[in-house]
Amino acid sequence: MSLSTHIDDVRHNPLDVVERLATGHDWSFERASEDEITILVTGRWAEYQLSYTWMLDIEALHLACAFDLKVPERRRAEVRALVALINERLWVGHFDNWVEEGLVMFRHALQLPAGIEPSGSQCEKLLGTALDTCERYFTAFQFVVWAGKSAKEALEAAMFETAGEA
Repeated sequence: MSLSTHIDDVRHNPLDVVERLATGHDWSFERASEDEITILVTGRWAEYQLSYTWMLDIEALHLACAFDLKVPERRRAEVRALVALINERLWVGHFDNWVEEGLVMFRHALQLPAGIEPSGSQCEKLLGTALDTCERYFTAFQFVVWAGKSAKEALEAAMFETAGEA
């Protein structure tokens, strides 16, 4: 037996850390299997479904954050253009447009090679990054889907920040 095989045998499941995180924040969650947990978190713009998946074969804790925004077929090309524009701005993680389902989601992963265990703060940071990114760009997706704006117009409108008070 190699050392790495032994480490895999005694390794704790990283999703146990995520489950403790969800419990500590009193978030609704479901542990679908040993390798997947889904958490529901209410944000400013939407309710987010965060699915953590432990991918042992690539030693990564994957997070997919989806929100309720069904993209109609007629707006899918513009949403793909928006995804590309947004992804150019991101340092970590990325948005995906699942064409068949008409869904947009943010994805990110934490590599945990050779038996490294994630900390609660790492799992919380992964979740925080997903929520912050979705909250920042959610309105841009709405502008494209519901207001018929171009990807560029929607991104500019969503990134507009006011200064001071009225």
